[in-house]
Amino acid sequence: MKKVEAIIKPFKLDEVKEAVTALGVHGMTVTEVKGFGRQKGHTEVYRGAEYVVDFVPKVKLEIVVASEMVEQVVETIIQAARNGKIGDGKIFVLPVESVCRIRTGEQDSAAI
Repeated sequence: MKKVEAIIKPFKLDEVKEAVTALGVHGMTVTEVKGFGRQKGHTEVYRGAEYVVDFVPKVKLEIVVASEMVEQVVETIIQAARNGKIGDGKIFVLPVESVCRIRTGEQDSAAI
C-alpha cells in the first residue's frame, strides 16, 4: 500500500476528486494548507498599503491506495490538477506499513 499526498491549487479540488473517484478510489482526506515553493508568494495591496503574502493557499490531498494503483492515481491527479503555470503543486508517494479500520477492526487492504 502507498499513500499519495498531493498539494494542489484549491480551485482544482473538485476536478481532481471527480477524476480520482472515477478510478475507484473510495476515500481521501483534504486539508487546507499554506506554503510556498518556486512562486515565493506575491505582493498585494490592502487599504493603500502594499504587503507581501509569503504563504500561498493550497489544498493537500491524502489518498491511500493499493501499490498497483499508484501510477494510475498519480497520473490522474497530474492530468486533473495541471494548469500549466507555476504553482500547480507537487505529489509525494510514501509507503504505508499497515491500515486498520477502527469501526470493524479490518486490516490492511480490507480497510482501505
